[in-house]
Amino acid sequence: MDDVYVGNAAVDGAAEGGWLLGHFLPVDDPRRSTEVEVKWGVHPPGQARSRWATGERRTALLVLVSGRFRVEFRDRTVVLAEPGDYVLWGRGVDHTWYAERESVLLTVRWPSVPGYRVEPPVLR
Repeated sequence: MDDVYVGNAAVDGAAEGGWLLGHFLPVDDPRRSTEVEVKWGVHPPGQARSRWATGERRTALLVLVSGRFRVEFRDRTVVLAEPGDYVLWGRGVDHTWYAERESVLLTVRWPSVPGYRVEPPVLR
């Protein structure tokens, strides 16, 4: 493996729904990791998670790059409205999301564990 990998998030993430690092990449890929997952998410307005994420075993951090993005939890709603706004939640926290405007987010989750692939997001 090379010590330096150079890529483009939009290009490299296209095959994995925006995910750039994680357990789901081939063993010989330098971006494979069981410790962390990183996503460059581009969401058109009206796009929503296809269903609630429940039984979460990871910690997640979402950072808004641009747009307006709503993250819903069972007990509250968080709106990311300014570039750099972020939300962090831990294991066991159910969530879903909705792109109020076209949004770009950087998502980091840890650890990277199998079993979380869901249907692609939907437009509402």
